[in-house]
Order: sequence, then structure tokens, then C-alpha cells
Amino acid sequence: MNPMPGGTDPEIAVVDSKRPPGPWSVLWKKFSRNPFAMGGLVVLIIFVLIALCAPWLTKYKPETIDLMFANLKPGAEGHPMGTDELGRDILSRLLYSARVSLAIGFSVAFVSVVVGSVIGAISGYFGGFVDTVFMRIVDVMNSVPTLFLNILIMALFGTQIKYMILILAFTSWMSIARLVRGTFLQLREMQYVEAARAIGVSSWGIIFRHLLRNASFPIIVNATLMVGGAILSESALSYLGLGIQAPATSWGLMLSNAQEFMLVDPMQAVYPGFCILLVVLAVNFIGDGIRDALDPRQQVTKSRRRLEQWRKNYSKSGS
Repeated sequence: MNPMPGGTDPEIAVVDSKRPPGPWSVLWKKFSRNPFAMGGLVVLIIFVLIALCAPWLTKYKPETIDLMFANLKPGAEGHPMGTDELGRDILSRLLYSARVSLAIGFSVAFVSVVVGSVIGAISGYFGGFVDTVFMRIVDVMNSVPTLFLNILIMALFGTQIKYMILILAFTSWMSIARLVRGTFLQLREMQYVEAARAIGVSSWGIIFRHLLRNASFPIIVNATLMVGGAILSESALSYLGLGIQAPATSWGLMLSNAQEFMLVDPMQAVYPGFCILLVVLAVNFIGDGIRDALDPRQQVTKSRRRLEQWRKNYSKSGS
């Protein structure tokens, strides 16, 4: 094959034009090879779609009461999962409960990540007196019984969804703050940070443009795990009667209502409990998959055909 003008081999030019895969591409490649993580992602997507499409998947409203059809068994006409003690369709309550539980889980994780990341970033970057003050606040928050504090605040301010999100986030941001602080203590001594300071980049620019971006992967891992914890916390509060209240519904509230009818129809408790189990397992599998994908010791396995193609493209001998 004739060389290109300037003495450049066309095959080498094609190879050089290929950009190496970015960190997100490598992360997805490793993540997609984990069957548990992919299974969890599929299950979570299914539940999210069910929650979004709830009005089109059932003709009943979750708050509609019909005492003429109370405690119907699963498989009854028009009620594939039966009805509860007030004649409310269990399937519609499950679908609409997914909206509430997932919204609380993702919202709590988002608020906790934002608050914890900002506090941890400021504490880890500036250090000194600022670090001491913020870490003592974290120590005080960790020493307070979380469940007791949640119950106390819910009893004082009410049981609306917005209050529950704020309360659960208020008692969940500490772990993210400690994680980000530890990461920043390492990253602030890197050479690129010194170079950014030398060219006049402000401290806030270094924190939010450079350091926080490099600390994003461990934050994502903990955020995914926090979703499952928030769903369990909401379910526990609702089960105790201090969470979501009627006419709204959630999986925890359904469990609370079903405990009085365990001998009559135990499936009323099985359905929401199984939904909580599936979603929390799915989120934890996703978090574990992201953590394994970020582990540099986890290598991406390549097929023999890919290895042969790689040798052909990059080996000098062409063998």
C-alpha cells in the first residue's frame, strides 16, 4: 500500500484518529458485564416506568372507598390483587405508592448529596478552623438517634411529603460529607490544583470545577445506596404511623394498614413488602455494580477476536 503524502501510513493514520474510550465509557463497559447490576437496573427502570404510567395502568384511584367490595380475594373481577378493608383496589394503591416511595428515595438522596458534598468539599479544601467546625457538627448529628429525631420532627411539623424528604435528608447527609472531605484532603495536594492556583483560579473554582468533578464517582456510589436507605426509612416511619397519611399512600402505609388483617388476607402485607424488597435490592445491586466498575483491579474481559483485532491494529509487527 502506497504511503500517504508526507510519508504517513494510512493504517497508522486511521489508528491514530481513534480516540481512546473515556471514563464514562469504561465505567459503562464494566458495569454492563455485571449481571446483578444490570438486573437491578432493569428492575429499577421497570418500577420507575410503572410509577410514571400508574394512571394508565389502572382504572381505580388509590383513595376510592367502596365498602360493598371490601376484603376481596386476589383474582376478583376487576381487582386482580383484591381489595383492602375499605374496598380500595390494592393494585392501584401499589402503583401509586411506587410514585411516593421512589420520589422520596431519589429526592432524599439528591438533597443529601448536595448538602453533604458542599459541606465536605468546603471542610476538606480549606481545613483548619472550618474543618473543625463542620466535622464537630457531623459528630453531633451522628450521635443523635436518627429514628427518634425523625419521629420527633414529624410529630412537630406534620407528615407531608416535603417535610419527610427534608427530615430524612437532614439526618442522612453526614456520610456523604465525610466521604467528600476525605477525598478532598487527598486531591487538594495534587499538582493540577497547585497549577490552578498559580494561574489565578479562585478557591471556589477549584472546588467545583476540578476537585468535585474528580470526586464524583464515589459520590454516585453512595447516592445509589442512599436511595434504598431512604425508602426503608420512609417505610418504617409510615409503618409506625408517622409517615405518609391517607388519602396519600405509600408501601410503608400499606404495610401498616395490613397488619390488622394478617389472618384474614396476608397478601395485603406481602405485596408492598415484596415491592420494597425488590426496589431496595435493585438499588443496592446497582450501587455494588458501580463500585466494582470503579475498582481499578476489576479488569474488563475481552474476547479472543477483540484481542486479535487489537494486536493487528496496534502491534508494530502486525502479527
